[in-house]
Amino acid sequence: MNKLTLTPNFGAEADAFYAELIAAQAGLGDEAAADWLARLALILCNHIGDREVLRQAFALAHQAQEHHD
Repeated sequence: MNKLTLTPNFGAEADAFYAELIAAQAGLGDEAAADWLARLALILCNHIGDREVLRQAFALAHQAQEHHD
């Protein structure tokens, strides 16, 4: 069984990646930004292609949302 990588994986580039992610959405309204993120998620899910890893990611996202609320 494949496992979702939960350890930091960007190294020294984490802050630069986050800045690029935010910049990629610059100028988009809330709805357009949500649509962009949904398209990005589908593209990355297709790239991963491992449904077990994706299920683990879904569960982690739900857990994070529960702790956020």
